[in-house]
Amino acid sequence: MRIALIIIIGIHGIIHLFGFLKAFGLSEFNAISQPISKPFGIIWLLSFMLFAVAGFLLSMQSNYWLIFGIIAAMLSQFLIISYWKDAKFGTILNLAILISTLLAYSTFNFQRKINIETKQLLSGLTSTKEKIITEQMIVNLPFAVQNWLLNSGMVGNKNIKSVFLEHDAQIVLKPEQKDWNTAKTKQYFTIEPPAFNWSVNLKMNPLINVVGRDKFENGKGEMTMKIFSLIPVVNAKNNKRINQATMQRYLAEIVWFPSAALNPYITWEAIDDRSARATMIYNGTEGSGVFHFDENGYFKSFIAMRYKDANDNEPTEWTVTATKTEARQGIEIPVEAKAEWKLNSGKWTWLKLKITNIEYNVK
Repeated sequence: MRIALIIIIGIHGIIHLFGFLKAFGLSEFNAISQPISKPFGIIWLLSFMLFAVAGFLLSMQSNYWLIFGIIAAMLSQFLIISYWKDAKFGTILNLAILISTLLAYSTFNFQRKINIETKQLLSGLTSTKEKIITEQMIVNLPFAVQNWLLNSGMVGNKNIKSVFLEHDAQIVLKPEQKDWNTAKTKQYFTIEPPAFNWSVNLKMNPLINVVGRDKFENGKGEMTMKIFSLIPVVNAKNNKRINQATMQRYLAEIVWFPSAALNPYITWEAIDDRSARATMIYNGTEGSGVFHFDENGYFKSFIAMRYKDANDNEPTEWTVTATKTEARQGIEIPVEAKAEWKLNSGKWTWLKLKITNIEYNVK
């Protein structure tokens, strides 16, 4: 889409250059049958220059192209109205450019909001010192959890205070959907206090994309999804079900930063040698789920009764399963996973993800 827009801006700009050349007798421009005065010729030249700068900045992926693109399209439309008989079809190109700038600005504004929230999230980190996780620290945990922390390599490593993650993801939005949509996600976590900010850019098809942001902070959750960063399709917050669902998501995702299992807002209950129930309570919100581990002590799956959305009357069984485990920065974590809901019609796998980058103790 960006390349197509650059081409449109380039062609539209060159057409305006011919208006300038005709005004100064440097070239014929038969598309405009009316004479073009030199003052108007300067305006045609200025439009060309603005389109040229907008196209260049867009090719460099600079958001400043929006300013030049809007001014160029508006100035161009003034010329088109002045030479309406011959130039009226240029309105279509100007509308395409103006709509593109609107969508691009919406994307920019959405990302700016996330950036501001992320800075606020990281600024809220407590000033606790980094410490080495020792075996003495885990002796009161259930055997399955102790085994996980030992075999994952967390014991002997520094405690994790914050995390930055990037994923390649595949998503289906409905159980009957056959084709997977591709997505890129970014996520920041803090552990003291527990919080996350997750954003996604989902390609529905070559023409339509959806952006989303899930947030968990102060024990409260929010979910937002927008088509073209502009049209809201999900906007859920100030809801006890959403608060609990986002907390359970946070709880499931501590497998990427296992030292969080030691925090006082999480309590553990042994089930057997390979599983344990975790209950998280923070700022009036409570959520729980069962962690299962394999024979090597690595995370296998997390199962919880979780609300799919704010309107559900009853929670649904939700499972996160590790499909590949590898070491990252000395810690064995799931680098590929899937998530699924247990529906009346059977299990619905709606998400597959692969970690492409993980950084610990970011600021």
